[in-house]
Amino acid sequence: MKKTVIVTGGAQGIGKGIAKHLLAAGYAVVIADIDTAAGEEISQEYKGLGKVLFIPTDVADENSARECVSLSIDRFQRLDALINNGGIAQAHSGPVEKLSLHSWNKVIATNLTGCFLMAKHAVPHLRLTHGAIVNIASTRAFQSEPDTEAYSTSKGGLISLTHSLAVSLGPDIRVNCISPGWIDVSTWKKKSGRKTSSLSTEDHAQHPAGRVGTPADIAELVGYLISESAGFVTGQNFIADGGMTKKMIYVA
Repeated sequence: MKKTVIVTGGAQGIGKGIAKHLLAAGYAVVIADIDTAAGEEISQEYKGLGKVLFIPTDVADENSARECVSLSIDRFQRLDALINNGGIAQAHSGPVEKLSLHSWNKVIATNLTGCFLMAKHAVPHLRLTHGAIVNIASTRAFQSEPDTEAYSTSKGGLISLTHSLAVSLGPDIRVNCISPGWIDVSTWKKKSGRKTSSLSTEDHAQHPAGRVGTPADIAELVGYLISESAGFVTGQNFIADGGMTKKMIYVA
């Protein structure tokens, strides 16, 4: 039986890149996503790359999260890794005093609670394979733009959930986190939202690494963290941002 991975939010963006990388590495990949159109599209696009299954999933709903794991096991008989990548941006763009409780709760439910729910139902199966969990957070957990309270909080909480799970689930299951910086996903959307990248020379040059990131940069790190090569690595957060969080920036 092929090793099997669930990638939430796997139909577009970083998740789509992760799914492609893991298929190429020989994993069976379950793509769990709330966007049915994107999921059906990627199922067709990736069907020649290996064993891929799309399961419509709302990670913020426990019944949906439970069913996703159950259907994955029914299809592939095992689970070796869970990649908690599903998330939404903060729709509200005004000051905190205008942020509704509904908007706050929606972001927290998807970006943080959803990761807990997927882990909760995946853990019994991951124990059997001595598997791994990788949570995808963000550099917004460490630095913010104005008016992003819900999103930043959800990603900061995800880093804390990571080390808490690592201690609780070890040594059977390893749990790590990746915090991406600026990742260009322009060409990794479903067809209706896909567009040519419009990055400028200045966009790339401001990064100490010399360029903006790609989904492949995150996918490579995911591949390592769920592999046996990372057997001594757990409870950690890895920042993949081209060095931007280490760059001191002041307006002259």
